[in-house]
Amino acid sequence: MCRWAAYLGEAVFLEDILTAPCHSLIAQSHCAQEAKSPTNGDGFGLAWYGERPEPGLYRDILPAWSDPNLKSLCRQIKSSLFLAHVRASTGSATSRMNCHPFTSERWSFMHNGQIGGFEKIRRALENSLSDAVFDQREGTTDSELFFLLMIDEGLSSDPQGAVSRATSRVLEVSRRAGLEPALKLTAAFSDGQALYAVRYATDAQAPTLYTSIFRKGAGRCIVSEPFDREGGDWQAIPPSSFVTMTSDGTSIRPFAPTAAKLALVG
Repeated sequence: MCRWAAYLGEAVFLEDILTAPCHSLIAQSHCAQEAKSPTNGDGFGLAWYGERPEPGLYRDILPAWSDPNLKSLCRQIKSSLFLAHVRASTGSATSRMNCHPFTSERWSFMHNGQIGGFEKIRRALENSLSDAVFDQREGTTDSELFFLLMIDEGLSSDPQGAVSRATSRVLEVSRRAGLEPALKLTAAFSDGQALYAVRYATDAQAPTLYTSIFRKGAGRCIVSEPFDREGGDWQAIPPSSFVTMTSDGTSIRPFAPTAAKLALVG
């Protein structure tokens, strides 16, 4: 499983969250404490928002701990909204196109989890995409495909509904393939204005998710694993939750997939 961190608030240097803390995301890339695998060395990525509506994006296949360019960028870039991810592959190749975050126009998305039996249902899920959305497919991961399912389900106008309907599509395709649905989904995504997150699993083992106020109210973080256990007041997000974070505050609502309506090809 992967590790990630996201921030929304007053502009801060990326290093304040990603490289400087004692248990920063970079430290978690080789020594995670709450992940199935302590090492997340199959690439990394950053998506940050600035003066333009679409996010900046930097991804590479090096382990995050060994890339001096990453540390330099984090020291120089200031942003009021950013997402960062260190990857532990669950089966797909280590390539730049498979590194998170994934972006589409103003949206960015990153994921910690897995679609169980993905190799058996990948084709059906890809076939269920509209042509315009399928054309955005660049990599081979289940995470990128889930992001495209969200876009196909109306992400731009209904973020929570889009995640719910995308989840239902995965579960329904699994059942049609004769599989017991197995999905782990702890993801964060943004349109450059708000920051959203979801924590869900078909079993009782949803990947972890936490949120905390940063620097006496300067902003809020949402992370897969706390980066400062001594100084932070971390709130664990319960399973089956959807989080919406804006400049006005944070809301946590129940999350449950809605019924899927599929017209599958092949």
